[in-house]
Amino acid sequence: MNDMLRRAMLCFATDRKANVAIIFAMTMVPIIFLLGMTLDYTLALRKREQLNAAADAAAIAAVRPAMLAQSDKATIENTAAAVFAAKANLAGLAAVPTPTITVADVGLSRTITVSYIAESVNNFPGVLGKQTWQVSGSATAQASSAPNMNFYLLMDDSPSMGIGATAGDISSLIKYTASTYQSAGASQNCGFACHETNIAHDGGTIDNLTIARNRNITLRIDLVTSAVNQLLNSWSACPQSGISGGVMQCMATLNNTTYKAALYTFDIALNELAALTTPSGAGAKVSSIALMPVYYQNCVFSGCSSKSATNPPTDYGTDIAGALSSVNNIMPNPGLGSNAANDTPQEVVFIVTDGVEDKISATCPNGSFASYKRCQQPLDTSICKTIKDRGIKIAVLYTEYLQLIADPNTGIQKTDNWYMSWIDKYDEPTSLTGTIAQNLKTCASPGFYKSVQNGQNVSDALRDLFIAVASSTASLVQ
Repeated sequence: MNDMLRRAMLCFATDRKANVAIIFAMTMVPIIFLLGMTLDYTLALRKREQLNAAADAAAIAAVRPAMLAQSDKATIENTAAAVFAAKANLAGLAAVPTPTITVADVGLSRTITVSYIAESVNNFPGVLGKQTWQVSGSATAQASSAPNMNFYLLMDDSPSMGIGATAGDISSLIKYTASTYQSAGASQNCGFACHETNIAHDGGTIDNLTIARNRNITLRIDLVTSAVNQLLNSWSACPQSGISGGVMQCMATLNNTTYKAALYTFDIALNELAALTTPSGAGAKVSSIALMPVYYQNCVFSGCSSKSATNPPTDYGTDIAGALSSVNNIMPNPGLGSNAANDTPQEVVFIVTDGVEDKISATCPNGSFASYKRCQQPLDTSICKTIKDRGIKIAVLYTEYLQLIADPNTGIQKTDNWYMSWIDKYDEPTSLTGTIAQNLKTCASPGFYKSVQNGQNVSDALRDLFIAVASSTASLVQ
C-alpha cells in the first residue's frame, strides 16, 4: 500500500501534462492576497497623507497671532481640534479620528503638537483577515507671539538736521543764503537752515530756516517729521482694511498686541514731547518736532561768554549719549511682553540721528576738540551697552552725515571747511563704512540698524525698521 502511494506521488511530481494550469491555481491564493494588501495599503497611505495635512493645518491654526494672544489652553485645543475635524472627515475611514493636542508655552514661544490614530477601511477584509488598517501621524508647529512693547522714539533735532533733504535742496540753500539774499555774514553760503533767534546780531533780518521755508526747500528734519507721522498717525498701506492710524496701530492689530509710544527730540538734552501713551496720543505731538534754535552763529544761548564752561562762544548742540542716558533713566526694566499676569511690556528705544556728537565736554575720548572744549565725535557706544545689558532693544536709523557740496565742479564750498577739518575722517572710507556708521551699528541691537542717504525715503526706512522690530512668524517644525 505504501509502495503504491509513493509511486503515485512520484508520477504526479514528474508528470508535465497541464503544469501551467496547476501552477497558476496554486499561486492564485498568494497573488490575490498581495493584490488586496497592496490596494488597501496604498489607500491607507493616501488617507495618512490627507490626515497629516489636516494635522498641519490644525497646528498652524493654533499658533496664528490671534491665537497666540489666547492663554486658555482649552480654547487653543478646541480650535485646533475643530480645524482638524473639518479636514479629517474623509471617506474610507472607520470614523473621524479624535486628535491628541498638546500645548506648551515657554515665555512668548508656543509649541503645538497634533497627533492622531485612525482606521482606514479595507476593501478586502476577508483576504487580509482584518476590517481596517491603522494609520497614525503628528504635526508640530512653533511660533513666538509678538510681544507687547513700549517704544521710546528719540528724534535728532540738532542744527545739523537742518541740512537740505536732497542734493537739490542743499544747492538751493547755498544759493539762497548767498549775500544777495542773506545779509548776516556768518550765515551766508550755508547748506544748513539754522534757526537763529537773534540773527540781527550778525547783521541779518531773517535766518536761514526762514529762507528755506520761504523758498519751499525741504530739510532733513521735515523728512524725519513725515516719517514719524506715518509711524504714529497715517499709513494708507496697511494690509488689513479698516485700520485707522499709522504703521504702529496697523502692526498692533496684525500682531494682536499692545504698543505704547513716547516721543522725544534731543539736542543738548532730551526734550519730552509726549510721555509714554497710546500711539495716537504720541502722534498728536508730531507737529512739535522742530529744529533746535540757537541765539546766533557761535552762540547757542543768550549771554554766551568765553568765561562760561557751559555756554561758551561756539556752536554745539548734539549730545546723543546724554539723550540715551536720560531715556535710560526713564525706562523701567523690561518684561517678556506677554499677556500673562504680572508680566510687563518689552522696552525699545528708536533713535533717528546723523550720528555725530557735538557737545561741550572736558574730555573727548573718541573724537576731537574744536574750540572752547567743543567735542565732535562719533557716538560713544558705552551707553548703548548699558541699555542693552538691561535687556532693552535699541533700533537705529542713521541719516547719513555727508559732505556739503553744492556743485562738484566748483570745489568744496565755504560750509565744507569745517566738515573737512573735523568730521571727514570719521566718514572714511565711505559714509556707510566709516566710524560714524560703525558706531551706530554697534549701538543697535542685532538686525535693528538701517541707514538712509540724502534723497532716499526716510519714511520707508523708518517703517521697515519698525516692522523688523515688531514682526513674528509661525512655522512647522515637524
